[in-house]
Amino acid sequence: MKYKNIKQGIFKNRPNRFIAYVEIDGKEEICHVKNTGRCRELLVPGALVFLEESDNPKRKTKYDLIAVEKGNRLINMDSQMPNKVVEEWLKEGNLFGLEAKVRHEVVYGNSRFDLYIESGERKIFMEVKGVTLEENNVVRFPDAPTQRGVKHIHELVKCMEDGYEAYLMFVIQMEDVSYFEPNCKTHPEFAQALENAEKAGVHILAYDCIVRKDLINLAKPVRVYLE
Repeated sequence: MKYKNIKQGIFKNRPNRFIAYVEIDGKEEICHVKNTGRCRELLVPGALVFLEESDNPKRKTKYDLIAVEKGNRLINMDSQMPNKVVEEWLKEGNLFGLEAKVRHEVVYGNSRFDLYIESGERKIFMEVKGVTLEENNVVRFPDAPTQRGVKHIHELVKCMEDGYEAYLMFVIQMEDVSYFEPNCKTHPEFAQALENAEKAGVHILAYDCIVRKDLINLAKPVRVYLE
């Protein structure tokens, strides 16, 4: 997936979940943050960030903050992008074949799942989670408690009981990590729900991404450790 009109800036501060102050070309600008997560380990004063400049003159903010440098690694932090890259990847024939029909934002039970796939006789629900939290080359999810995430896991198990296949895809929004694990310290309930779901038959996958300042594409599988 490609971005356009990329600008480089220096992160200053983030007064709330939705906006950040960034120095661009020597001028401080108010920018939209495309991730409502905490991202405290990423958005630190002085961090090099990349932004997409909007061509919509009616917008309140001119820029979207989409990526940040952390050490020698570039991390995409656009929370809208994981669903898009997975949908594009599936439509290229990955995982379920070229004949697969992919729809997004499909309601089932009390949840709205990110993707629904039909391939031959197979009927599949998939939930997608973007991962930006990294420490010592290990990536974890979530970076804050997520009851919504726990609910989605329970609903995926329910889908299986009703005869569907169920997948939970973690999109690692960076390259070359060692492995993925649930963030037991931050949200033990999520970690336990994930382990229970795998035992029930939900497919738990993680893939890293090729990340550049102007693109993000799904790349290769990452090992998943749940226990």
